[in-house]
Amino acid sequence: MVMETPVFNAKMQSYWTQLDSGFPKVKEVFEACMTEALKALSNDGIKAYLEQARFLDKMGRGVEPVLIFLEQWPSAAASLGESSLPAIMSVIHKMGRSPNGKAIASFLQSLAAVARRLHSQKLMQDYLDLVVDFMDKTTGSIHGIHTTFASPGLPEFFNKAPYLVSQLSIQGLKTWVQYGIRNYNDHPERQRDFFGLQSADSRAMLQSERRGTLLTDNERKLDMYLRGLWQDSDYFVPYSLGFDELRKPVPYYDKLGIRLPDVYDDARGVTGIDRYRALLAHIAGHRRWTEPIFADNYSPFQRMAIEFFEDSRVECLAMREYPGLRRIFMALHPTPAEDACDPQKESAIRHRIAMISRAMLDKNHPYKNPDVIEFARRFHAAMQQGESNTQQMADLAVFFIAKTHLQSDQLPRIHFKDTEVDYRDDNRHMWRYHEQSDDEEMFEERRQAAVEQEAKGLPPRHYHEWDYNTQSYRPDWVSVYESLHPPGNPADIDKLLLKHEALAKRLKRMLDLLKPQNKVRIRYQEEGSELDLDVALRSLIDYKSGATPDPRINMSHRNDGRDIAVMILLDLSESLGEKAAGSEQTILELSQEAVSLLAWAIDTLGDPFAIGGFHSNTRHEVRYLHIKGFSEQWDDQVKARLAGMEASYSTRMGAAMRHAAHYLESRKADKKLMLILTDGEPSDIDAKDARLLIKDAHKAVQELDRQGIYTYCINLDPKADEYVSDIFGSHYTVIDHVQRLPEKLPELFMALTK
Repeated sequence: MVMETPVFNAKMQSYWTQLDSGFPKVKEVFEACMTEALKALSNDGIKAYLEQARFLDKMGRGVEPVLIFLEQWPSAAASLGESSLPAIMSVIHKMGRSPNGKAIASFLQSLAAVARRLHSQKLMQDYLDLVVDFMDKTTGSIHGIHTTFASPGLPEFFNKAPYLVSQLSIQGLKTWVQYGIRNYNDHPERQRDFFGLQSADSRAMLQSERRGTLLTDNERKLDMYLRGLWQDSDYFVPYSLGFDELRKPVPYYDKLGIRLPDVYDDARGVTGIDRYRALLAHIAGHRRWTEPIFADNYSPFQRMAIEFFEDSRVECLAMREYPGLRRIFMALHPTPAEDACDPQKESAIRHRIAMISRAMLDKNHPYKNPDVIEFARRFHAAMQQGESNTQQMADLAVFFIAKTHLQSDQLPRIHFKDTEVDYRDDNRHMWRYHEQSDDEEMFEERRQAAVEQEAKGLPPRHYHEWDYNTQSYRPDWVSVYESLHPPGNPADIDKLLLKHEALAKRLKRMLDLLKPQNKVRIRYQEEGSELDLDVALRSLIDYKSGATPDPRINMSHRNDGRDIAVMILLDLSESLGEKAAGSEQTILELSQEAVSLLAWAIDTLGDPFAIGGFHSNTRHEVRYLHIKGFSEQWDDQVKARLAGMEASYSTRMGAAMRHAAHYLESRKADKKLMLILTDGEPSDIDAKDARLLIKDAHKAVQELDRQGIYTYCINLDPKADEYVSDIFGSHYTVIDHVQRLPEKLPELFMALTK
């Protein structure tokens, strides 16, 4: 088949001569593109348009850049103004002179969409500066020679740029881009994943920079709302609205929790937090009032109508219980215009159902359609009788579909405008099915068993980590897995205590001096350990004289002067397996002896304490091992875990301290002390910068200080003076002679707490 060559009129021919393109594909679309350009651009704008299109045509990058520019620039110019073209072309010139020439097409393809989001030349210039900086920092050179290779992440970035600028401010976008460059500049595949929004780090960092009401910031508030107002609770399982643009996720709930968006912007005059409240109120209403019904005998249109009717029913019941919800529901529920849909050209089924849904919620609805008015009246009559249920709504909805059915409902083009109620869930909980086979039931049982089995293990807790280069946190960067330490032989600990019997006796005398000696009377108690004679006599006199006696005639006592909770955090990295200088024992064995004596001493004092150990194998696997919990006694079970201590892997200290603080912070005590016993500086195999984990550990110390937790480090590294003060300031002791650790550690604790 031979394509006909377009024939231009005289004016269009002059434009074509100025372009002077040799590509047949360009000639095919040129007239259509020029027609749009003439509507949007001035005479000078047309001249610049053709001039830059000619440059793209002749630059040697094929037909794609000039085709995209001809199609996209008029729309972009309408958003930004014609004067922004030189700055854009300057970026294209730089790309053309670099190995990133193939990314020009992606840059131009996203240009119009980015321009619509940014609206101003100033923001576009900031965006272009960011693109140039991105290109310069990720385009690699080989041994300093001018020959270079292209930026791996730049095309992926342009593909996602329209979405990114809709979610982030330019400053937020800049922070996100710099984070990706800094962490993945030497990993091409990971860089592509990051800028293509495929990696977990990319999504976590994007979420931290996004505007709107974040679920993570309001989860506790929403949980209290669900518990307090609805006497309901469940896990919140967030999903993103941004990473699947073709098929938007919809809220729903099942046995594993409530699925809801990770962020809500303000909309229709309703704040993001109120949008969450509307969603949770709707779901809580379903959980309280909706009974599942069989779906097999209903058509798809009937099921759609049943869901809308039932949604309206539970919302009316919710507004009846909490009238304040009416304002939110009315603002968020769309009000489709009655004449917005032409039934002769498109299917009006969704349009009619959305109208009846609005009419059922709002008695002051604007609709004149007699069927909408009639069925809204029937709905309200059923609600006023107080006997409405899901099946009754199903019957009413089926009747509505039968009464209002049109032949055009089957048309493939469906009217969607103002028919989506975005705070409603997908109603999967409403339906039951007769046709489930035995195989499907067995599969569901196996899946449920697998979920229950998985729930027996603790999922990881994620912690941020401080990046001193950017003075910002890396969100959800470290995964901490916790478990009980495997047990050993508790008799080994008893042998260690017996070995240091003389030291224990000396410590015992010191401990007796530290024990709280002062008893304080607590008077005026209705219940107590003994009778308060003064108050009792006064009450007896009142009774005899006819006055009402004071019933608080008892008193009790408490020891005054000591209220301390202690967390002992042990570094269990591989270096502890080395022999201690001047000793036949390993550092791990000496640490075992010291911690055993310390635990015995703290238990003797009666202070609540816990012991935890940690080691790490990259940021993805930090292991936190429970040796003793605050609620456990110093007994054989705890001694067995202490006896089983082993050394392995590395020392990611900041994450371990944050996790230990999670338990210590919840203790009710006047003083909270965290003792860290380590033999070296923080390190891990995936940390290239030696200062990175040191700075993060220092940041963790500052965080704990704000939480009211006092940290103190006992370091067994002779070279610790080079770095330990950078982490703990003056709150540390370096023990050069490790063999003296069993003696020094308890004494140091008593000096800190006396």
